[in-house]
Amino acid sequence: MTVLEVKQLKKSFGSIHAVKDISFSVQAGEVFTIIGPNGAGKTTMLEMIEGLVSPDQGSIHFGGLTWEKDADDIKMKIGVQPQSSAMFDLLTPEENLNLFATFYKKAQPTEEILKLVNLTEHRKNQVKKLSGGQRQRLAIGLAMISNPEIIFLDEPTTGLDPQARRNIWDIILQLKQLGKTTILTTHYMEEAEKLSDRVCIVDQGKIVTLETPAALIERLTKEREVRLSFLDGEFAAEEADLFIKKIPSVTTTERNGAALKIWTTKPEDTLYELFGFTKDKNYHVEQVSIHEMSLEDVFIAFTGKEWRD
Repeated sequence: MTVLEVKQLKKSFGSIHAVKDISFSVQAGEVFTIIGPNGAGKTTMLEMIEGLVSPDQGSIHFGGLTWEKDADDIKMKIGVQPQSSAMFDLLTPEENLNLFATFYKKAQPTEEILKLVNLTEHRKNQVKKLSGGQRQRLAIGLAMISNPEIIFLDEPTTGLDPQARRNIWDIILQLKQLGKTTILTTHYMEEAEKLSDRVCIVDQGKIVTLETPAALIERLTKEREVRLSFLDGEFAAEEADLFIKKIPSVTTTERNGAALKIWTTKPEDTLYELFGFTKDKNYHVEQVSIHEMSLEDVFIAFTGKEWRD
């Protein structure tokens, strides 16, 4: 079921065309991730969807609801965690949640939210004493207090250490289990690859591609890089290189001393034949690895830009 539909969205600020022509839909229960380089139009696009900025053209539908006619109903339907969260530093997480709960007719119990974001033990600590990761978890909790169907998370793990980042990942996965729809922006490719049902890459105000992470990687190339090294030295690697080039699935090779890199469309079959060769020659392989393409490779291929945090 489609819970959000965006059609031909456009927004300009003077001569700057921030969002040129964007259309997509989001399905119930999915994690839909938007990535793109700085200045790509992500923030403007999100602000229009969240009702903070009016589009110059285009339409935004939450089911049968629109901002023009049903703003109050949409506000009850969505939860927003912005990059700069408005929370009260001198209050505790419990007090912040209780305060935000008064803004809604049907708020979730504070106890449930504290448990969801793993802040039960810190419920009585002032917000100013919380770590960065704890503050981010509270920000997500505040976005969830109205029990929304759709939650917007704008770079929720930026600046956090790896453990704190994975704690946020766990919360996002819990939200998915609860049937919530999550619209996520992130600067971390690993995060997008692990969490997303679909990834939308935006550049220069337009969507350049939109698919599942696996499908995007598959579209980029069908080749895989196999790396191996030989205990028997350069001569063994050189002979293996000559042998492997005769296999039809191998597109190219690169040898550096006793180390060999192989690009092949069928890595398992290639390794099977290679190991048959090394067994016959009594050569010993020290290390073997298959390097898979990543979402970062996809990003660079589609935008032509290196990713920077």
